[in-house]
Amino acid sequence: MHKFVAKIFGWSYPLFKKWDFGETLSAYLSLAINIVVLSFLSYLIFLIFRYVLVRTMIIVARKTKTRFDDLLVSNKTAKYIAHLIPLLFVYKSVPIILENFVYWEAVFGKLVAIYIVLLSLWIIKTILHAVRDHLKSNPSYSDKPIDSYIQVIMIVLWLFAFIFIVSKIFDISTGTMLGTFGAVSAIILLIFRDIILGFVASVQVSLNDMVRIGDWITFDKFGADGDVIEINLATVKVRNFDNTTTTIPTYSMISDSFRNWRGMLNSQGRRIKRHILIKANSIRFLNEDELLELKKIQLVSSYIEKRQAEINKFNKANQVDKSILINGRNMTNFGLFRKYITQYLSQYPGLNKDMILLCRQLQPTPHGIPLEIYAFSNDKRFENYEYIMADIFDHIFASIVYFDLEIYELPSSKDYLSD
Repeated sequence: MHKFVAKIFGWSYPLFKKWDFGETLSAYLSLAINIVVLSFLSYLIFLIFRYVLVRTMIIVARKTKTRFDDLLVSNKTAKYIAHLIPLLFVYKSVPIILENFVYWEAVFGKLVAIYIVLLSLWIIKTILHAVRDHLKSNPSYSDKPIDSYIQVIMIVLWLFAFIFIVSKIFDISTGTMLGTFGAVSAIILLIFRDIILGFVASVQVSLNDMVRIGDWITFDKFGADGDVIEINLATVKVRNFDNTTTTIPTYSMISDSFRNWRGMLNSQGRRIKRHILIKANSIRFLNEDELLELKKIQLVSSYIEKRQAEINKFNKANQVDKSILINGRNMTNFGLFRKYITQYLSQYPGLNKDMILLCRQLQPTPHGIPLEIYAFSNDKRFENYEYIMADIFDHIFASIVYFDLEIYELPSSKDYLSD
């Protein structure tokens, strides 16, 4: 190749000297002509090789079943490889063109070598992006932080490229550069602190399966509440339910607390845990007439009969004086209402009956007695879950008056006016 290049660029200088243009002028005229020829030939070689490589890769991608070569085409790998051929031609031609310009020969030789290194990195980057896209299309890897690993590989490659470029510019051996690099490692660690922390965090997140792409997470510290759309070396991106995007430092996923809803989404139901407050002074014992009236409520009619028979048997066996309701055993409107809600929930079609289903009384508060519903909806989708929960509590609010109970709420302006 050297002889071929020499024939292309070695003819002009002897010709100008033969025409008596002088040593200096012949050198400069030859340089100008050779630069024009080099530029034209380099661009022509680039066009030819780009056309050949791109067309060849497209044809191969269409004929093969694998999707990886299609991704190489979409990431323009062949286009960047086509730059290498004319660049190598330039690299071989520079010593011949600048034969009479020793200083500039060294300078341009270094520049071309540096550009070859940078172009090689860019080609590797397109290949890695094709690998990333291929792995993400595989369900087994779709939730893995592939971007983080690719970024780590690129950082290492850029590090070696930087060492090569500096050693090339200043004519320093690679061994000396590595020694110097080790001496300034503390400074480098300080500069790349976030990247190093992010890399360690991304590895831990992946190995411990703490979060995956597609997970619904809640991170109160950063105001994030939505689906994870990207995990890379430095950040985790979350698309919130209001369509905003929150960016969280990756190392915060292991240093701070956040909530991952994956377990709920993979389970058989989504938990409903909500309570209402019952006024304490509205809770009382029920007399015979009230029980007779409440038997008309179908969900608790059989329960009232069975429970009333047990209570009457106990009171009779212990000769309880029932002239006062507090004596002996009795049913309360609050207890009967809890039983009614439990029966209602057990028949409600939107709840999973194989999971916990409770209507329970909690610790009394200054605002009343909490009555909590603890159950799991069959449908875990946000909008349907909210509808199921609202439908249940709509029924609770509407049915509570039949048991002569009151819900605690702060008085409004109308309440003050009526007083």
